[in-house]
Amino acid sequence: MGWDNPEQDPAPASKPAGEDPPTAMESRLFERMSFEFLREQRAARRWGIFFKLLAVLYVSGFMLLSLPSDWNLSAMGAGKVTALVDLQGVIAHGNAASADNIVSGLRAAFENSSTAGVILRINSPGGSPVQAGYINDEIYRLREKYPDTPLYAVVEDMCASGGYYVAAAADKIYADKGSLVGSIGVRMDGFGFVESLDKLGIERRLFTAGENKGFLDPFSALDPVHVEHVRKLLADIHQQFINTVQKKRRDKLSKDPSIFSGLVWTGTQALELGLVDEFGSAGMVARDVIGAEKIVDFTPRDYSVEGLLKRTGVTMLSELVSTRGWSW
Repeated sequence: MGWDNPEQDPAPASKPAGEDPPTAMESRLFERMSFEFLREQRAARRWGIFFKLLAVLYVSGFMLLSLPSDWNLSAMGAGKVTALVDLQGVIAHGNAASADNIVSGLRAAFENSSTAGVILRINSPGGSPVQAGYINDEIYRLREKYPDTPLYAVVEDMCASGGYYVAAAADKIYADKGSLVGSIGVRMDGFGFVESLDKLGIERRLFTAGENKGFLDPFSALDPVHVEHVRKLLADIHQQFINTVQKKRRDKLSKDPSIFSGLVWTGTQALELGLVDEFGSAGMVARDVIGAEKIVDFTPRDYSVEGLLKRTGVTMLSELVSTRGWSW
């Protein structure tokens, strides 16, 4: 008997793949995968809600901080206040202590109807003479426009070079006994690599149009004519610095010629030399000099995500340095 006739003795037909009833393990695995998928979906929805809420809070806070200071003060019923503007760090374009930032804060402080007086709190080693000059000029303009609103400079750790250039426009300068004040001078520095190139067997190739265009090239030998030109530049800028300081403080300064030599002085020495007027902090000036103890900060702040992260990073670094006993 053969198997040629299927009607006589058929062989069992094979079932297509995938049609076998699922085993108990496969069922549990499917249920587990479904559960994990649903849980991830719920978690994603929760995080979505969280970030949307965070965005709303950020935008709301930014809008509140962007409101005019007059609105904030009148809403609080603050009455007369001392306006504070912080000048912290190197005075340079793009920095927190740039002329754009400081001038914006000063204008807002003077224009506010609740301002009884302005404090410019300085902690700076100096920076760009141009940026410092912009701030100095704006202080004179604002004092002329608002003659009844005094401006006082309060020095924290340091008020040197461009920092003092700015402070010199204030009605009075206050400092701590341990503050560092002065550095009334100008500098230009760099490096020369002429001998290094010779030792390394490197040939310098410099092409210019204009006989002095390669002036102060660090890979070329110093030209006496260029050196003399730089000295004149520095002397001219230095004299501008001296004139700016004397414009407001001529009668207060001692006759000691070393005042304009570029040296820095302690607050105690600066008081004797006439570089500062009295000892005092921002709180003391607000309370005892201006007569408006409540201080309102008009310093422009960067409330972008990048700015917030930058400030947070600086704060964390400061805390780390403090806990490890390091010092700047």
